[in-house]
Amino acid sequence: MHPDAQWKAKSIMCNKSLQMLDDNFAKKSIPRTECQTKEVDNAIKLAEKLGITGTPTIILSSGKMHSGTMSAEQLIELIDGKKNK
Repeated sequence: MHPDAQWKAKSIMCNKSLQMLDDNFAKKSIPRTECQTKEVDNAIKLAEKLGITGTPTIILSSGKMHSGTMSAEQLIELIDGKKNK
């Protein structure tokens, strides 16, 4: 996990701010908010329990899991159940 990921996720959750989320994805700095929230810790625990080790991870209704980025074409093929190229 990225060294700043946990505090950034908690800050975004505590502020319930889509703007902070957008800014973070745009590589802009976001303020560090010291707060108590269990959502991020609970999500990390659930991911570990499910064997998810990275983001993004997609879990299909069939239970098939795919970790890592992919092109839009590959994602459509994955969802449609076609063999990835």
